[in-house]
Amino acid sequence: MKFKFKIQQYQTEAVENTVKVFSGQPLVDNYSYLRDLGSQSKSTQTSLELEDETTGYRNNPVQLTDESLLKNIRAIQAKSDIPQSSELVKVKGLGRCNLDIEMETGTGKTYVYIKTMFEMNKRYGWSKFIVVVPSIAIREGVKKSFDMLEDHFMEYYGKKARNFIYNSSSLKDLDDFSSSSSIQVMIINTQAFAASLKEGGRSKESRIIYSKRDDFASRRPIDVIAANHPIIIMDEPQKMEGEVTQAALGKFCPLFVLNYSATHKTKHNTIYALDALDAFNKKLVKKIQVKGFEVKNLKGASSYMYLDEIILSKSEAPKAKIELEISSPSGIHRKAKILRKGDKLVEASNGLSVYAGFDISDIDPYTNTVRFLNGEVLHKGEVVGDTNEVAMQRVQIRETISSHFDKERELFAKGIKTLSLFFVDEVAKYKSYDEAGNVVHGIFWDILRRNIKIS
Repeated sequence: MKFKFKIQQYQTEAVENTVKVFSGQPLVDNYSYLRDLGSQSKSTQTSLELEDETTGYRNNPVQLTDESLLKNIRAIQAKSDIPQSSELVKVKGLGRCNLDIEMETGTGKTYVYIKTMFEMNKRYGWSKFIVVVPSIAIREGVKKSFDMLEDHFMEYYGKKARNFIYNSSSLKDLDDFSSSSSIQVMIINTQAFAASLKEGGRSKESRIIYSKRDDFASRRPIDVIAANHPIIIMDEPQKMEGEVTQAALGKFCPLFVLNYSATHKTKHNTIYALDALDAFNKKLVKKIQVKGFEVKNLKGASSYMYLDEIILSKSEAPKAKIELEISSPSGIHRKAKILRKGDKLVEASNGLSVYAGFDISDIDPYTNTVRFLNGEVLHKGEVVGDTNEVAMQRVQIRETISSHFDKERELFAKGIKTLSLFFVDEVAKYKSYDEAGNVVHGIFWDILRRNIKIS
């Protein structure tokens, strides 16, 4: 099966805005330099072979002045209704400029920065790029996008971008990266180079990239990469703003940096902005329905309560599934219990005095409420008492799952598919990988597993 990709106008605008920052830059193809081959034996090589082998192709330097770059940026911002920059933002060690491209999640920023590479190669001859991502999971997704889009861009540009994932066990890729004049893209996650800049750092890969390797002709991989003055593309830069990561990025000697995100934490020179409202107005994202829940305190209650659901039965009175804190020999923990009218929470909690007075007087399925003899009312979806971030997230996930199936029952017969999305601050909170490549389950994985069957 082959995918057919449709060119979107807003994506074209994002590419154009980025490329036009460098208007006036001359086109220089195959900007060559003398590569460092390390300690390889040259005794059996002819001078012609040696010349061919030592030739590398790097990015031509940005030949515009800072004033010209800023003038181009301000012109782009004025045309795109973006607040104008007062100065050209430079980050120490990260090249001539730092440009921000703001794109809402789901609008195709990976497509945009791949197309930007092709356009920059076409107009200015730049061919060496590094895509930096914050995790292995995102790295694999980016690699998949490159593979899926290969034929699409071949159709429009008549060439392919060779892409590879940096692997400390396959350093030959770096020589290919340097010696080829075609578009070369290295995809790397921060753990491979930013865990430590010093010998003895925690990450094996981060030690390898900074050390001279016998199997790499006594060269340091970082030096071979840096000689190309690559253009760095930051995918989700807000997750890579740590001091160690920022210092490590400078070791790549980038020409400049492009930052792609929906939520930039640190602002540089913004040249394109597609926020959530723009995305909705352009019909790029579906209309969504948001369900919230309330955190409140009830008089006399300092401990935790959460009304999960009202359970109905043809043969019994309504029951309530309430999560509360339970006293046990191993300590206090939270557990959901099925309770009936007349039940006392102090007894259900095995004697916790904070629940004194919370005796269930009524369970109302029409209003989704539980009333207590002390006059307090607990609504479905409300969280009462002492909560922390994980407890709140657990309730959000449970409420989303419950609402999903309610909505699916309503829409399935109409042929409408229900989709529920979880936006998480870190992919690692769902799933990550250790140094051996084994899956490590995060807190959200565990929460989902308790609520639905996942594999």
